[in-house]
Amino acid sequence: MSIPHIKAILLRDLDALSMAVTQYPNSAMLWEVLPGTSNSAGNLALHLIGNLRHFIGHVIGKTNYTRNREEEFNLKHLDKAEIIKLIETCKTEVETALDKMPAADLEKEFAVEVSSKKSLTGYVLLHIISHFNYHLGQINYHRRVLTSFPAEL
Repeated sequence: MSIPHIKAILLRDLDALSMAVTQYPNSAMLWEVLPGTSNSAGNLALHLIGNLRHFIGHVIGKTNYTRNREEEFNLKHLDKAEIIKLIETCKTEVETALDKMPAADLEKEFAVEVSSKKSLTGYVLLHIISHFNYHLGQINYHRRVLTSFPAEL
């Protein structure tokens, strides 16, 4: 595992999130909650952005970003363009933070607990990628249910 590989995967996945948001025919569809689910695609997108900006941008990259996790799930009806802009900000913060991170830090303890436990930074970054893709899949499914776009992102 290397930092350039982790960065490439995260930037690829942020591009996939941007593409998924773009493929909604209108902003209102992003905020629909499907029967049997708890979250809209818009809220899941905000959650993914907040997660990366906090754990990578703020904790690793030392940005001044302050996460408001409740708002990620309570904020409603942002325009698609606003979400795309947040994704672009997130991409910049992820890229900058990981470009400055020494490879040796992958084997060091992460600065904060994740899921109520201390872990190595490399493990946390793998967890973040897995978490991102779990929710990206939910967004993809949500989009396919509401639109006629194919499954590919």
